[in-house]
Amino acid sequence: MREIEITTQPVELYKILKFDSMVASGGEAKTVIADGLVQVNGQVETRKRKKIMSGDVIEFASEQVKVRLVDKLN
Repeated sequence: MREIEITTQPVELYKILKFDSMVASGGEAKTVIADGLVQVNGQVETRKRKKIMSGDVIEFASEQVKVRLVDKLN
């Protein structure tokens, strides 16, 4: 499992998929979420605007990432 860093929270699920290049575009992110292909903390998530917080684990296309909040100053 790899980590992705965010500097503010919460962040909408579809934005993380796009930001981390797990999908090619925001539209694709919304589609894969609506199709039930994304899990958050082991549960299928179909809300594209689901608020993601530090510590959440996102799974998509056999990839697993953990979200971690970092200080903007570092």
